[in-house]
Amino acid sequence: MFRWVDTHCHLQLDGREPALLLERARDVRHVVVPGIDLATSRAARVLASLHPERVAFAAGLHPHDSARWSDQRRELVPLMNEASAIGETGLDFYRNLSPRSAQMESFVSHHRLAVDLDKPLIVHCRDAFREVYDVLDRKGAGPWVVLHCWTGGPRWSRRFLDLGVSFSFAGPVTFETGDTVRRGAAVVPPDRALVETDTPYLAPVPHRGEPNEPANVALVGQALARVWGMDAGEVARLTTSRAAKLFGLRGCTDNGSPTAPVGDRIRSPVGETAAVEGANDRRPGCSPK
Repeated sequence: MFRWVDTHCHLQLDGREPALLLERARDVRHVVVPGIDLATSRAARVLASLHPERVAFAAGLHPHDSARWSDQRRELVPLMNEASAIGETGLDFYRNLSPRSAQMESFVSHHRLAVDLDKPLIVHCRDAFREVYDVLDRKGAGPWVVLHCWTGGPRWSRRFLDLGVSFSFAGPVTFETGDTVRRGAAVVPPDRALVETDTPYLAPVPHRGEPNEPANVALVGQALARVWGMDAGEVARLTTSRAAKLFGLRGCTDNGSPTAPVGDRIRSPVGETAAVEGANDRRPGCSPK
């Protein structure tokens, strides 16, 4: 059986019983549950404590709520110390539910904390490809930066590749309208990729429009296998290996032995950037958060 890691799964935002969703996801070895504010980061920590063999958590403040960063930072930082990753953070210039200046301040602060704590950074990017790129180019990037629900086309995928980041693909790679996502995925080396569901949002075809769940992550991996012309089992192996190293997950190797401990996660310096012209690619689908 192929074993996957769902690297972005908001079980705490789903009204269904998390234990049931985990039970249905029998081919999913681990899920990473990111917070989007203080309350949901705490809830993610509770889920990780209840299911320590399968759930890792991240703590952070979503760009929609960036205006609350100064109020929530003091209590979020201790959670970040405990978490496997920092986030979900980033920039959302599509909905603009927080002022852009507040989003930028929160994003840069999350980035600094990820560097200081030596933890992966989970980045939301919607209609802000250039701005997210500029922050990472200036402040530093590498495999520890995870571009969540990546929907950039070939142009932006190549630019971010030069920064050394990890690309996490979700349901939009399966959508009829997802040709830009698939063309972007085609230029990403499979060993630089991750898979996710963004549960309960963005269910992949043929479940589009339904509440998403971790069991559907294999459909994302299968779509990537078609893009790359390779076996889905190999996609599972490569994406699971990368997720295990990034998030310090244990028990993900083929022989069941522990993966590298958290302190030994892969990291790299920023690579050289390539000059590419053009405006931001439009995303074919994105969760409402």
